Amino acid sequence: MTDGSESTEGVRLQKALANAGVASRRVAEQLIVEGRVRVNGAVVTELGSRVDPETDLVDVDGTAVQFDQSKRYVMLNKPTGVVSSMKDDRGRPDLRRFTKDWDERLYNVGRLDAETSGLLVLTNDGELAHVLAHPSFGVTKVYIAKVDGRVTPQTIQRLLRGVDLEDGPISADKARLLSSSAKGGGSLVELTLHSGRNRIVRRMMAEVGHPVVELVRRQFGPLHLGTLPAGRTRELTKVERGALLTLSRQAAGQQED
Repeated sequence: MTDGSESTEGVRLQKALANAGVASRRVAEQLIVEGRVRVNGAVVTELGSRVDPETDLVDVDGTAVQFDQSKRYVMLNKPTGVVSSMKDDRGRPDLRRFTKDWDERLYNVGRLDAETSGLLVLTNDGELAHVLAHPSFGVTKVYIAKVDGRVTPQTIQRLLRGVDLEDGPISADKARLLSSSAKGGGSLVELTLHSGRNRIVRRMMAEVGHPVVELVRRQFGPLHLGTLPAGRTRELTKVERGALLTLSRQAAGQQED
């Protein structure tokens, strides 16, 4: 970041914020004066301050600002029967049908197995994709599982304590029983996990004696599926993009420490 006159390299901070869609230039100036804007971790209150949008990291009220407009972030409610791949070598329905409306080459962040529906992120931001997908960064996912049998509070406690699977022990970060039928109608369980292991929810529930009948991912990090219908996509909102970029920058900071 540099300070100086109009001839100085870079873009005035308030103009950069306005160009990024954060606020009008006048409101952006107010945000700066109020000390709500940071550049590379330092609060900036001078209206003459300049930034390089390609290298400087700017946040407002702790939420990262996206300057790179070439990056795309798309939410998909993946339907069942679709594999989490851009091209399936077995000819099964894949994700290409959901990316054809964007000029950028989008890729899926992580995977959902073919029988699982729900929230999948599509992006061309490789750095962010790494943070979201890698279990070491602890990004949580929330699933709703319809399972066979009547799940008891004791079973929920067992999921929280942990179960032993063939590839090692695993425990839920959170677990709660949403509904349970005494008449054989099955149960609904909400599980929160940060594990990236293959088919982990299905294997956990099978281990405690309640095989999964239906499974949907409702949340991925700060993103919520909401009312997005199955098979539909939408670009992330400015707030959602900011939340993801904040997460990515925090992870990068942890790696440097």
